[in-house]
Amino acid sequence: MTEKRHTPLSKESVEPSHCTLAQRLRVLTHSPFFTHVSAEEVEQISGVFHEMSYRAGEIAYFAGDPAVRLYIVAAGKIKLVHATPDGKSVVLGILVAGDFFGSLSSLGDEKYPDTAVAHTDCCTLTVTARDFQSILRRHPAVAISSLEIVATRLRAMHELVEQLSAHSVEQRIASTLLKLGEQLGEKRGRGLLIQMPLSRQDLAEMTGTTPETVSRVMSQFRQTGLIRSGRRWVSILDAKGVSAILSPGLPLASRKAEKKSALN
Repeated sequence: MTEKRHTPLSKESVEPSHCTLAQRLRVLTHSPFFTHVSAEEVEQISGVFHEMSYRAGEIAYFAGDPAVRLYIVAAGKIKLVHATPDGKSVVLGILVAGDFFGSLSSLGDEKYPDTAVAHTDCCTLTVTARDFQSILRRHPAVAISSLEIVATRLRAMHELVEQLSAHSVEQRIASTLLKLGEQLGEKRGRGLLIQMPLSRQDLAEMTGTTPETVSRVMSQFRQTGLIRSGRRWVSILDAKGVSAILSPGLPLASRKAEKKSALN
């Protein structure tokens, strides 16, 4: 998966342990919990959140720990990891500013269902179960949003299980790249650069496979002109071609041969 040592990724600087009021309000406003409350209410809610920062690789909590805090990413990136029965790690998602993680009993979890790891240096806003209950009582719109969020989380989990069980490894990697491109893509020349460090191990954990298999598939993607990649970075060159992998049709090797034939 390595093409060059140079990385085109933008350097992300995160100041730990401090967010200005304007940053806090912007992050909370974009959180799905508070999209239906007024700016004045968001400012009131901001007062019960506290800041917690983590260095890259640091763990915010482990799966199975009591679910006592809800977190919202203020800056940086968090990854959610689930351990399978055979001891492998599956990355459930990469979270960016405005996304939430953790859980509370009021959201249906007595224990955290996943492990939260700082993918980069990051700063989070966090609220305790008691304070969140207070928010729910004072702001009924937040309670309604919370029910919608629980339903969305269940749908996302079902989709992930279906993807890991029913799709080929090429389809899983293609789907993951497209989702990351939609979430974190930045237009660079004729490609869409995924703005986050992305190693073979990261992709393996996101797609339920091995780093060796990721290397093989990514090499095929490069050879067919779908992507460019280097040390911990990926740029999507042909999003339509990557999307085509998700639909029934010619296998990747056949498309490669077809493309060469068209050029001759």
